[in-house]
Amino acid sequence: MSVHTVTWDGDFRFTGTTPDGRRSAFGPPADKGGTAPTPMEMVLHALAACTAWDVVSILQRMRLPLEGLRVEIEADRADEHPRVFTAIRLRYVVRGDLPENKVRRAVELSANKYCSVSAMLKSTATVTYEIVQES
Repeated sequence: MSVHTVTWDGDFRFTGTTPDGRRSAFGPPADKGGTAPTPMEMVLHALAACTAWDVVSILQRMRLPLEGLRVEIEADRADEHPRVFTAIRLRYVVRGDLPENKVRRAVELSANKYCSVSAMLKSTATVTYEIVQES
């Protein structure tokens, strides 16, 4: 069994460590002096990274000339604790000479089949997306 750990570094700072030693920092919100993402911000980053990974992989398998991809995320949270995400909006900003229908297909495959982070978050949040072609 591999064990991931999260270690308290003082105040509200923590370090996550994977079984093979890779690390990530977590901290309080910026308005409270934080310099690392909060755990909930990391959830949004995990969603964006998961789906971006899928989209890049799918477009590469289609042999399309992807030049760049950025996923922008906005989210709403419940007012009451546990303050889960209730709505998440993803904006895929793509660069390259890419047919819109192929990019849309890659995003849909990620959203509906491959991205496990998205599948988990859909139990509490409505996840929507848009695609923007950047020159």
